[in-house]
Amino acid sequence: MAREARLPPPPLPLATLIGRELRAGGSERPTLRYGHAGFAKRGEDYFLVKPDCLRVPGDPSSAFSVFAVFDGHNGVSAAVYSKEHLLEHVISALPPDIGRDDWLQALPRALVAGFVKADIDFQRKGEVSGTTATLVVIDGFTVTVASVGDSRCILDTQGGELQLLTVDHRLEENAEERERVTASGGEVGRLNLFGGQEVGPLRCWPGGLCLSRSIGDMDVGEFIVPIPHVKQIKLSNAGGRLIIASDGIWDALSNEAAAKACRGLPAELAAKLVVKQALKTSGLKDDTTCVVVDIIPSDHLTSPQLSPKKNQNKLKSLFRRRSHSSVGKLGGKSASFGSVEELFEEGSAMLEERLGRNLSLKAASPPFRCAICQVDQEPFEGLMSDNGGGGYCSSPYAPWGGPHLCLDCRKKKDAMEGKRSSRSTACR
Repeated sequence: MAREARLPPPPLPLATLIGRELRAGGSERPTLRYGHAGFAKRGEDYFLVKPDCLRVPGDPSSAFSVFAVFDGHNGVSAAVYSKEHLLEHVISALPPDIGRDDWLQALPRALVAGFVKADIDFQRKGEVSGTTATLVVIDGFTVTVASVGDSRCILDTQGGELQLLTVDHRLEENAEERERVTASGGEVGRLNLFGGQEVGPLRCWPGGLCLSRSIGDMDVGEFIVPIPHVKQIKLSNAGGRLIIASDGIWDALSNEAAAKACRGLPAELAAKLVVKQALKTSGLKDDTTCVVVDIIPSDHLTSPQLSPKKNQNKLKSLFRRRSHSSVGKLGGKSASFGSVEELFEEGSAMLEERLGRNLSLKAASPPFRCAICQVDQEPFEGLMSDNGGGGYCSSPYAPWGGPHLCLDCRKKKDAMEGKRSSRSTACR
């Protein structure tokens, strides 16, 4: 008799999970240990480490941390701009004066708005460089990851279970993205040499970019979008290890090989070992950057009763070596994977789906504030609204069902969806 397939338990609301954590005595936040390493070939990789951010100025209980990797191409400008400004664009899209659970629930939408805002602002500079971006926000045991391009973030948990927290936006491997780009007006094909020979990976033309999502790249076309894949999870009180790295690592190492290379080692040494293993496998063919973040429960930290050697062994048990690892499958619905509770995941390139028709916490914003650029406007000042008829009367655009967008951001949205020529929508 066939065994019935076991369905994952339904997801629990974030507030319920946080409440359960507090009742169980898990109110103490974990400690983060982190390290980074890299080698430059072109000098276009950048990373961001901000472990001491505060939601509420002056309130240590509102602390959160941010880590990111940016892999630039066609110059460093987009990667440098994203390192310096992407986080502030995300934070500006979050409603002020809200509690932690509301803040975490609003974060996925704010990440989308922040990535699009960064892309619009950078394109105004008229520069043609672009960058991948993988941004990780850690608040207690809740981890939120937003990513465009092919930099990647994986999670290694105490039990040796691996989860991929990002999606690679490479045209060669991602059939869904190929279909979206061509439907929006782009052309996908390989580099065509004299004589008609096609070589190399699939690229988007014009421009010849191998990626379907990035920040910048205004010379390629607006169908190369900055809308990130976002995944939010909650770890158990056992903690876990995050490995965030550019494709110089992932082209050389599988997820399993990267995790295995550094298990049992502190974060700073772990990052160096991952880079060393990548270089040993493939040589220095590309910039290689790796950031390792350990989310360590308070009961695993150094205490007077533990000698340094014993404490080191206890930390090693968090990320012990195993003969095999299971990789969490990405899916469209929240689920429970061992010690990880999936809270949110969405990868659509459609802004209406990502910003939402019903903007919760909408009352916290002024009635005519653009949901992307956060600029207040007077009524009928080129404003596209969610009321089905409140748009600018001479605008050629049909109303849409999402929150308010200013005219520039509405142009950006329509260009990304192939509704307007990208040449006429470049923000300058």
